[in-house]
Amino acid sequence: MRWPGRDEVDRAIREWAQTAASQDPRALRIGYFGSYARGDWGVGSDLDLVVVVASSEQPFERRGSGWYPKGVPVPVDVLVYTLDEWERLQETSPFARRAADEAIWVYVRAGSPGGQREQGS
Repeated sequence: MRWPGRDEVDRAIREWAQTAASQDPRALRIGYFGSYARGDWGVGSDLDLVVVVASSEQPFERRGSGWYPKGVPVPVDVLVYTLDEWERLQETSPFARRAADEAIWVYVRAGSPGGQREQGS
């Protein structure tokens, strides 16, 4: 048995992100942070995924269920923020600032406010 490596996980999440964003115009940015972004993943590591959307009517705790990525070979923890929430968190939460700093953005909608460029693998 083997645990999937970063390249395999990165490829799978990029494929999923392109499809998911094409199906939901609210998607502004999709990225991952944590051990796979830092390169210190190991057996049992999950993928920490952040999705930034223009808006959402659902409460925060229910948003992730609609964004769970199929085809990714590791468990995924999905956090979905509106753009306003994400920007506010950058100002108030050291955890959110750290996550944003280390994030690998695999999808960035062209012209999205405050968008960072998509990063290579």
